[in-house]
Amino acid sequence: MKLRSILTASAAAAALFAGAPAIAQQTTQPVEDEKVLASEKEMEEATGVPAMWKVADEDTTIFLFGTVHTLPDDVNWKTETVSAAIASSDSLVTEIDMTPESMQAAGQMMAAKGMLTDGQTLRGLMNDEQRATFEAGLGKIGIPAAAFDKLEPWFASIAMLQVVTQASGFDDSKGVETVLESTISEGTERVALETIDFQISVFDELPMDQQVLFLLEGAEDPLAAIETLNQLVGVWASGKVEELGVMMNEGFMTHPNLAERLLYERNANWAEWIDTRLDTPGTVFIAVGAGHLAGERSVQEYLANRDIEATRVQ
Repeated sequence: MKLRSILTASAAAAALFAGAPAIAQQTTQPVEDEKVLASEKEMEEATGVPAMWKVADEDTTIFLFGTVHTLPDDVNWKTETVSAAIASSDSLVTEIDMTPESMQAAGQMMAAKGMLTDGQTLRGLMNDEQRATFEAGLGKIGIPAAAFDKLEPWFASIAMLQVVTQASGFDDSKGVETVLESTISEGTERVALETIDFQISVFDELPMDQQVLFLLEGAEDPLAAIETLNQLVGVWASGKVEELGVMMNEGFMTHPNLAERLLYERNANWAEWIDTRLDTPGTVFIAVGAGHLAGERSVQEYLANRDIEATRVQ
């Protein structure tokens, strides 16, 4: 259970955390208002497509679409309902600025926060047993351990998974936000909920011993993460929100402080943003990692605490 949990958390970081794929590359390279809505369970059983919700008042409509940031080529997520919602929206809201210029600048931020300093090495942070586990894990995916020696443990963990996902047919350019950024109508306002610097800090500010633990648990069998990632993508693509929530909660079981920072605090902040945005007329399409819209303390739950209803429309 422990290995499955950390693999789920690690896969979630790559698939559901907007900054992770872009950062890792630097090292390794309108819906009808009057429609009759099914119950959440009926919706999951009937749609077989990624979930989307709507928050609305008399003059503002906000769509909430859960995304995966890196995908294989054969996942078709852009349904007629999603396309209509995007076409009707004045603004595209993502976790971070997804323009090519911003993604390129992410590498400079990585150099400032993702690298060890003062002569430290990654393997130098480990004892003999930990070092052996780490080196064996990298050997399974054909990477010399020295290639990661200058990386902080949290970044090495994400970079290691990035190597595996790319070799397994996952492609950041197929990720939902990247596709949206390249296809939305000219003149659509872009809004970022966070900065890439903040997203890096979520991992970078973890205690070093926890970073090492996170890395080593994933290194025990890096190839097994692909099976977990495929499961996550399959559950997401089928619209099975409850099942995705269970997987996410299990994945972060051994790292509750990471779950607090990576998911729950941000979900609360985004619910506050939505609450404030409802004061301004218009239509908004929000695309954020699907893990934020599933399970306990989701964005929708924080909205409900503010007496704001999010209705599932797909």
